[in-house]
Order: sequence, then C-alpha cells, then structure tokens
Amino acid sequence: MSNKKNTKINFYFRLLLFYFWFFFFIGIGAIFIIFYAASKGYLGTLPSTKDIENPIMEVGSEVYDANGILLGKFFSENRTLITYQKLPKNLVNALIAKEDIRFKHHSGIDAKSLLRAIFSLGKKGGGSTISQQLAKILFTGPSAKNKLQRMHQKLLEWVMAIELEKRYTKEEIITMYYNKFDFLYNAKGIETAAHTYFNKKVSELNLGECATLVGMLENPSLYNPKLYPDRAKKQRNLVLYQMKKYDFINNSRYQNELEKPVKINFKIQKKDFELLTYYGEFLKKEIQEALDDYEEKTGQKLNLYSSGLKIYTSIDAKMQDFAEKAVKKHLSQLQVLFNNSQKKNKNAPFLNITPEKTKRIISSAMHRTQLYQDLRQKGISEEKIIETFKKPQHTKLFTWNGYKKVFISPWDFIRYQKSIIQAGLISIEASTGYIKAWVGGIDFNYFQYDHVAKTQRQVGSVFKPILYAAAINELHYTPCTKISNEKFHLGKWSPRNSNGKYGGFLTLKDGLALSVNTISARLISQITTGPVISLARKMGIGSFIPEHPSIALGSADLTLYEMTGAFNTFTNYGIYVKPSILVKIEDEYGKLIKEHIDLSRRQVFSEEVAYIMLKLMQGAVQYGTAKRLHKYNFFVGDIAGKTGTTNENSDGWFIGMTPNLTTGIWVGWEDRFAHFESIKLGQGANMALPIWAYYMSSLYKDSSLIYHEKLLFHKPENYHWDNCEEDHNNNSDKEKNKNILKNVIDFDESLNTENSIKNDGSLNSENGSKNDDQ
Repeated sequence: MSNKKNTKINFYFRLLLFYFWFFFFIGIGAIFIIFYAASKGYLGTLPSTKDIENPIMEVGSEVYDANGILLGKFFSENRTLITYQKLPKNLVNALIAKEDIRFKHHSGIDAKSLLRAIFSLGKKGGGSTISQQLAKILFTGPSAKNKLQRMHQKLLEWVMAIELEKRYTKEEIITMYYNKFDFLYNAKGIETAAHTYFNKKVSELNLGECATLVGMLENPSLYNPKLYPDRAKKQRNLVLYQMKKYDFINNSRYQNELEKPVKINFKIQKKDFELLTYYGEFLKKEIQEALDDYEEKTGQKLNLYSSGLKIYTSIDAKMQDFAEKAVKKHLSQLQVLFNNSQKKNKNAPFLNITPEKTKRIISSAMHRTQLYQDLRQKGISEEKIIETFKKPQHTKLFTWNGYKKVFISPWDFIRYQKSIIQAGLISIEASTGYIKAWVGGIDFNYFQYDHVAKTQRQVGSVFKPILYAAAINELHYTPCTKISNEKFHLGKWSPRNSNGKYGGFLTLKDGLALSVNTISARLISQITTGPVISLARKMGIGSFIPEHPSIALGSADLTLYEMTGAFNTFTNYGIYVKPSILVKIEDEYGKLIKEHIDLSRRQVFSEEVAYIMLKLMQGAVQYGTAKRLHKYNFFVGDIAGKTGTTNENSDGWFIGMTPNLTTGIWVGWEDRFAHFESIKLGQGANMALPIWAYYMSSLYKDSSLIYHEKLLFHKPENYHWDNCEEDHNNNSDKEKNKNILKNVIDFDESLNTENSIKNDGSLNSENGSKNDDQ
C-alpha cells in the first residue's frame, strides 16, 4: 500500500517537474522569440543602425561676434552638450545610486531589478536601467497609457538598451542621458538645467544641487524645485539616502546635507541665449543660403536650429553696444522735445491730417495686432472688436526709463506707440562690406520691426551724392564746376530752396555741402533720370526708384541698408561690396562649412570719382549742413557725410564716413504724419547726426578699436581740385554767392518736392503714407 502511494507521489512529482521544465523552456523560447521578433522589427519599427549610432541630439547653433564673443543661439531645443569629464562625480554617483546601482555590471537589462519589479507589480520600482531610460527618451517617447501598448514599448526599450550597450561605453550612455533629458522651462540637457535652476555651470554643482537634479529625473514636473520646493527636498533627500546606502557618501555628510533647504537661483535661459535682435532675420537668410549651397554641393543637410553649428559674424559686440547707447542717449532727449511740442496738439502725435485720417491710421494698425486676429478667429464682429480695443486694460508701456504698467485701452496704446521716435543705424567696414553694428530699432522687446533693412522711407537730400556722382561720371564735372542757382522750372516741376534764396552760381562742392535744391534740379535736367537710376542700381539699391526728376531731391522710398551700402562705395573708392554679417560657418566638429567669399564686388566708378565725392561731402561737414559736428569736437581727421530731411520733417538722415567705416542713421516715427513742426528740430542734422557723433566719439576713445582721427582718405595721384577759387567777372555774382552761403549753412535742405509729387503720375499726395503703419 505504501509502495503504491509512493509510486503515485513520484508520478505526480515527475509530471509536475515535466510541466515546470516544459513551461520554463516554453517561456524562455517565447521570450527569445519575442526578443528576436522585436529586434528584427516584427513587433514595431525600430530605429536604424544609423539612428542608433547617431541619436538625434538637437543642439542649437551658436553665434559669435568678430572677437569670438558669444552673441546668442538659434535653437529649437535650448541644449548645450557636455562631455563626461565635465560631469561632477556626485552627479554620476547620484544617478547610479538612485536609478541603476548595477549599471556598470549589466548589459542593458538588469534581471534582478526586472524580477523585483514583476513580483512587486511595480511597487518597488519599474526595473528600468539607465540604458533603458535613455532608449525611451531617444526612441520610444512618452509612456503609453494603455497597458498593452506600454508592454510593447518596454519590449522595444529592452532591445534598444542592449543595442546601445553594444555600441557605447557606460560613460557615453550616462553623458547622452544627461544631455538628452528635458528638465522643463526650456532646459534641455544637464548643462542648461544647471544654468536654469542654479545659474551655474554643471561642473560647479555641489552635492545637494546634484541630488536635486537627479531627483527630477523620475518626474521633472512633480519634483520641480521651482514649483514644489518641499516635494523637491524630500526627493533630494531620497537621492542622498541612496548615495549613503551604497557608500557614495558617508553618514556624516549625509546628515549634514539632509536639513539644508533646496536653494535655487532660477533663471529661464531662452532670452539670455536666443539671438533676439534686429539683425537676426538678415543673418538667418545669409546662413540659410550658405547651408543650401553646402547641401547642393555635398548632399548633406544641416539645420540652423539643431545641427550645433558655430556661426561667426562680423558684428563687433563693443561697437554694437556703443551704437545702441548712442541711439538711446540722443532719442531719449529728442523724445522730450517732441512730447513738449505736442502738448497743444489735439491730434497728437499727428500733424496736418484730419481726425478721419488719424482714425484710419490707427484702425489699420489695429488690424495687424495679434489681439485683433484672435478676436476675428473667434467670430467676433468688427464693431465688438473695436469696443474691446477701446476698453482700458493693464498694459506694459515703453518709456525711455524702462517699462511702466498703466491702465490704457489697446486703441490708445497704438496711438501712444506712434508717438515714440524710432531709429535705425548700420555701420559698415569700408573695404570688406562687413557690418560691425546694426541697430534696427530702439528696443527689441517692444518694437520688433527692423528699420535698417525693412523700412522704406523717402531719403531726401541724402540721395544727392548719387546724383552728383552720376553728373561727375557722365559729364566729367569737377568740384569746381559752377552751376546756376537761379529759380528752375522743368514743366510743372518747380523745386524750391528752403531758405528762399536764389541767384548767382555755386560750385558743385558748395551745392552739395549746402544741399541747394536748384543745383540738384539742374543736374538731373542735364543728365536725365536714366543714368542716375542706373548708377544707384550698381551701388546696390534694389528698391523702386521712380523715373521722375524729383529723385534728385530724394523722393524715392529706400532702406537705410541700401543707402549706407551705396555710400560705402564712395568710402571704398568706387568699389561696391554688398554689406554682409556672415563671416564663416563651422559644423559641431569644427569643419568649415562656409567661408564668406565676396562675389558682389564690382567697380562702379573710378577711384578719382569716389575721391571727388568724398571731398564734396567733407565740405558738408566742414561748413555745410553737417557742420554742427563741430559742436561734438570733430575738428580733425577726414570725415565726409551727408544729411537728409524729407517733406514736413518726417524723416531725418545722416550718413557719415571715415576712411575705414561708413555709418548710416535714419530717425523718424512709425507713421510719417508724426513729425516735428519746425525744420530746426526736424532736420537730419538735428535728428540723426548727433547719434553718429555720440557713436563715433565712443569708437575714437576706445584704443582697442581701429577708428581714430589720424586716418585719412587716400588721394589719387591725378586729383588737383583741392581749392575752387571764385572766378566770376561780375562782382554782383560774388555778393549773391556770399549771401547764399550766409543764409543756408545753418539749415539742411528739406525735400520740398510737393509740386513734383502732385504732378507726377507715379507719386501723389499720399506718397508719404505707404509705410505709415509697420
């Protein structure tokens, strides 16, 4: 009986053993098949070998100035890659202690941790190794909510973890993990996170800070020290406990760190590092052209926002700072004068227009605001939108002493913005065309519109040097050539001198220095508009120029970028070179992608013609419309320049040249109907010239820069017109000329083309409103 019973037990035991091993091997086989199927991509698409060996690690491109100073970045993810050697030892140990203590011994999957997770149903951790977590953030993405889908993700993560371990060292895996992790607040990667939360480099983090950031890895939102400091402290202490448990720190140090508060020095990095500036769009265009050219030649596509490029520019950070300060210094003073002049103006800041026209201007600006677009998308009627725009709300208002919070309606806010004086400044290295400074407006945080390359405004008398150059080039005139200053009529066009003085003759030198309109009118009648427009095109001006004689007085709407580039042809002795910012591009490994090769250089006119023009414009500085430079102590050195003022003082221009630098300045308002009433305040010599003076004074005082009063324009060997002596037989002519000089040297000629505009089919009384609202 006993034998039968034992036999029966042995039978069941052998049967149980059989089934155990049967299912065990079935399970092993199933796992092998699943792993094999997953590794072959049968259970879902896997990254290619190329993707595994070159995981996507988007790194923004860094932009440097001419001296290697970091100006900012272009990026989609604000990430700075860090090497393993720069990771603090505590940061590495904290990660291993908290996330994967057997990291150095497994090959991607930790069997012990995995079984613990399975038997505890995840209550004692998920069992994911650092390699699996890296696989997740690199390839599989956020955890699926569906359990079956999450199991599928886990399988893929196991496979990818093993593949990563095959290809990378343990140090490389840790480095990639830290570089890739998103710590929120646009802090992608550990280096940016260190700057964001502690305002430090990652190499400078102390033990508690390392533990805080490692604590965030589990859930960066839940354990965020900015949002939840108490919760973050508990999580930090857990990390410290794990470090003590595995002997990375001793008990004394653990106890010492335990009660310390979580101290952060929070600073979002986006605005500190992103290249938010007026020349950004212009630079991006130059870069993209270079990258497209590189792709066409090599087949390799590089991305400005994610390829980790090193971009070197011609911008000089010091000169840029001087330029911005010069603009602010003068315009803040000019704004006070303008505001005082508007106190009795019921239609401020506009002059000489009806309230109906004012309403159209503000309404036009309203239609371009984001608020208007949002309300229209919601289906709100035009009448209701206008009601909303006329209801006061709390708003940040720009002032020259910093922003101010006010209670104002969006409608009145637009009107206020129109009263703020705007400016543009561009400074170009003469021989290379490299742009050293670019101020597109007064404050990029409030006014993003770029007044250097985008704003097209009437150029006034600043266009006259192009006319004079055409006359000298075509008719072989010299500085001593005399032109009649009698009243001039060409059909219905009757340009006027702003001082009302006529008669006698003036040399070209005096005519340009004093910006006399009748001289310019006679020149355009002699050579016609064709050669003038043709020369302007060769000098880099691409905007529309009307074929009307009024262009002699500057009726065309052109950009500051175009005009300054054209003037640089004079400074560069007749050679036009397209103004550029980009110097070279390197990839993340330092390989040269693009080096600036100037293909735009062209000889527009001779060195002699260029020098003649420089001498003529030196006259403007010495005794003409720009002579107030002397008030800023510019008595020595070769300086040439030209002022410009447009109808009703809407725009003030000054372009000044030294032997190695051409700097152009425009000053005006968003709308042309906002302006000074008097030419004394509204002329270019008062609105724009002082900015040039402040800027150049700063350059001259800085001995580290190459700009100083000892530089001289190069004189061609065959130039011999330094002195233009009066040679009139008629003494009355001499007296007339003296009278002219006496009465015009304190004023820059305004455009005064009202008659020409009214009688020109391509220009009309609304000519000044094309760019009213920007």
